[in-house]
Amino acid sequence: MNKEFFDALDMLEKEKGIPKEYMIERVEAALLSAYKKDSGGKENARVKLDTVKKDIKLYRQLTVVDEVVNEKAEISLEDAQNKSKKYDIGDVIEVEVKTKNFGRIAAQAAKQVIIQGIREAERGIMIKEYEEKKEEIINSVVTRVDPTTGNATLEIGKNEMVLFRHEQIENENLQVGDRIKVFITEIKKDSRGPSVILSRVHSGLVRRLFELEIPEIRDGVVEIKSIAREAGSRTKVAVKSNDPNVDPIGACIGAKGARKNNITAELCGEKIDIISYSDINEEFISAALAPATVDSVIKLPDSDRAYRVIVADEQLSLAIGKEGQNARLAAKLTGFKIDIKSNKTLEQQ
Repeated sequence: MNKEFFDALDMLEKEKGIPKEYMIERVEAALLSAYKKDSGGKENARVKLDTVKKDIKLYRQLTVVDEVVNEKAEISLEDAQNKSKKYDIGDVIEVEVKTKNFGRIAAQAAKQVIIQGIREAERGIMIKEYEEKKEEIINSVVTRVDPTTGNATLEIGKNEMVLFRHEQIENENLQVGDRIKVFITEIKKDSRGPSVILSRVHSGLVRRLFELEIPEIRDGVVEIKSIAREAGSRTKVAVKSNDPNVDPIGACIGAKGARKNNITAELCGEKIDIISYSDINEEFISAALAPATVDSVIKLPDSDRAYRVIVADEQLSLAIGKEGQNARLAAKLTGFKIDIKSNKTLEQQ
């Protein structure tokens, strides 16, 4: 039995990456816990696992005293010296306890601690792995979708993780077997243990998709300056070229729109506006309001962060967008407060 046990530890280390030393500590703790439960918790004990001899020893520890008060933890000097004359007051005698004498309840307690140790070690290894992948995208396969909550269980490598419904794109209808990319937003650690938070709505997903799809962005020739996103509906991405010979918008769109279309397809048809960034605020704001055409942009005197945009009457609804979305995204993209007025409105003031 001991040989099988130590062989199992070797297998756990090889197949799951759980260090043998870690599991030995957990097993020692499990056996101590089981023994104390079996003995009423009043005895001192020590467990020794010998990986060379593949042996497990459990010892009761008795302190040598003049007068025994607690028989479970003490032994008289006379009795101790009957075992060996070397013992004196205060010494500790160890008496081996055969593990096969453990009761059924104690054995079950030991088993549970060992299982918990394996789970904790596996989760610890997983968390360490994904902490290094924070703010990156990873490939996954949908293995289950909860019909009540809409939460999707994803298979990622050897692990299963949950993509919550509020982290899924609004018009996305995930099915078992779908292959999707997800963005790791954070690693949470709470009382229930650590967990990896995944997202399909985070703007970081768009940034990483652009980096994957567009070599010029990966190489630093084209730079993403800012992103404003309303997942499932529309995203605006401001880009800048660090090479005068490279058109940043053309590089992102690709031949026949292939690069942009690939990103849109991954995002369930989400519309993407690629905007040319400018250090001149007025130019940047004007570009950010695309597809609307802007007549002029004027900085308001009472604020460093507020601008008034003038558009033709027929461009007003386009500049504002459905339910104000275009104006809202432009403001988020640029970081400025934008007040949009039509020529007709100005004339009436």
